[in-house]
Amino acid sequence: MLSLIIPAYNEALRLPPTLVRTREYLDSLAEPYEVIVVDDGSSDATVQLATDAAATWPQLSVLPLARNMGKGAAVRAGMLRARGEHRAFSDADLSTPLEELPRLRERLVGDCAVAIASRALPGATIDVHQPGRREMMGRVYNRMLRVTALPGLHDTQCGFKVFTADAAVGCFTPLRILRFGFDAEVLLRARRAGWTVAEVPVRWAHMEDSRVSPLKDSARVLYDLLRLRLAVRDRRRGAAEEP
Repeated sequence: MLSLIIPAYNEALRLPPTLVRTREYLDSLAEPYEVIVVDDGSSDATVQLATDAAATWPQLSVLPLARNMGKGAAVRAGMLRARGEHRAFSDADLSTPLEELPRLRERLVGDCAVAIASRALPGATIDVHQPGRREMMGRVYNRMLRVTALPGLHDTQCGFKVFTADAAVGCFTPLRILRFGFDAEVLLRARRAGWTVAEVPVRWAHMEDSRVSPLKDSARVLYDLLRLRLAVRDRRRGAAEEP
């Protein structure tokens, strides 16, 4: 069974066509599936529109959070509610087409429990680029992540990732970073647990109306990630010092 989590915050305009496209694609697959829209405390009609769609779509459920907690919190709630052997999440704008999903899922064999979409590897196709300043900040941020925590990964922030059920539970249950930096923490936890993370080049197109501030959010993410690494190191040191 496949589970697809769609985190949504004030997505009343973009979510309805996304759900139509998602249903068309998933209905064409020869396997059972579920779609979970997790509303992150929206102030618009996101919940009502998703609920209306669920009324005629048995595989769709809506999970509203009581208040805005961040994208990481929304994805975490969906991952832990999901029942699929493979659990994917996608941004509500479908900037990475769902047709890329099989290429990620086929990598989940052996020790590989996480597959992430990448805009930075050879073979990726960028149909519409981000604004220049934001694209530059993304590259700088990912370069710093490779140095500080995640060597070998070139694009940790693309909002399209797939996990085995075990990896989803193991990585999202203890999640601390609940906003945009959650991707980095999840991938760090996956590697700490001994799972391989596969990075897969995909087709991608920038969509307007982003909720991300490249400068502010990148600085906050790096701070949170460094704090997480210190916490992990301290826990390991404490365990080693126990009699």
